[in-house]
Amino acid sequence: MSETFPAPVVLGTDVMGVPEGTDIELNVSIESISEGIWVSGTVHTLAVGECGRCLDEVRRDVDAAVQGLFALGEIESDEDGEEPEDVFEFDGETLDLEDVVRDAVVTSLPFTPLCSPDCPGLCDQCGARLVDDPDHTHEVIDPRWSALQSLTEQKES
Repeated sequence: MSETFPAPVVLGTDVMGVPEGTDIELNVSIESISEGIWVSGTVHTLAVGECGRCLDEVRRDVDAAVQGLFALGEIESDEDGEEPEDVFEFDGETLDLEDVVRDAVVTSLPFTPLCSPDCPGLCDQCGARLVDDPDHTHEVIDPRWSALQSLTEQKES
């Protein structure tokens, strides 16, 4: 089954995510098994965010594997009381693939997106973009010598 649909809500974080309304291409196979229905395939979409160093816009194609078991009946918890991953409820009528797609897309997004691997970022003192001015520097005086700086200023006057 192949389907293209708009993202219902933002998938991701404030730093990087798939904006609401962006096309999501879903290619899955659906198999009936004894425990329920097994869904597996791929999801493709476009994520938008900002570079973690220079704050420029970053656009990345997302191709992620989708898989999950839609169990008939109650989902049994493990000995820690947690529900198993990749197991979802199936009401016997419809498959709601939103959680499966969200899990696949969000886990494939970078934690700190970069516009390029060698992005120098911003100057930590003035905020200048270092990619625009690679020789950008500031004269930094060691604070331990700052008292002596006033002596040179008095001598010049």
